[in-house]
Amino acid sequence: MHGHGYAPPPPRRPSTGAVVTLRVILTALPLMTCGMLPWPATLRAALVTRRQREWWAFAASIVIWTFAIGLMSTDDTDDFSSPAGSLGLVLMMLNGLACAIYFLVVDIHYYGRPMPMANMPPQQTTLYGYQQAPPAPHAGTPVPQPPAPQPYGGTPVPQPPPPQSAPAPPPPQRPAPVRIDQVRAELDELSDYLRKHEDGR
Repeated sequence: MHGHGYAPPPPRRPSTGAVVTLRVILTALPLMTCGMLPWPATLRAALVTRRQREWWAFAASIVIWTFAIGLMSTDDTDDFSSPAGSLGLVLMMLNGLACAIYFLVVDIHYYGRPMPMANMPPQQTTLYGYQQAPPAPHAGTPVPQPPAPQPYGGTPVPQPPPPQSAPAPPPPQRPAPVRIDQVRAELDELSDYLRKHEDGR
């Protein structure tokens, strides 16, 4: 028996060059600053996905960053060699590394999963699978009707071509009106009269 076939997989979100560039920058930022700027990566993940889990991760990165800054500010040495300074420095670097990895995982997962079905164009089912519905025609445009699917094999019935409108006949040429000759004759008489009138003066 003939079935409807398999539905095509839903399209994935496009991962454009701008997205990849932003992904590289936001991954490198916490690492290149040794954890001093971990929050832009988690903020981007929270803004893109708009999930509560990413907002909690953003808040946690801010809290850890603030705690590490507080520990480092209590250190009186130049190289953070006191226990509080060392702990703050290690916390800051680990926080930066964790934020970079977390951002990469969330961003790649977000752009790798299929788009929701609500954003997809409507589809109509045919005998052999799914096809996109054609766009709505403009007003005044004739709508072509799709051929009816054959329920079982056999020779298809040819569809008659759509009726074409006959070209409009050219407008009939009217003969030159007789009135023109009469007007010419009257104008000639008028010009003769005016010449005689001028000669009479």
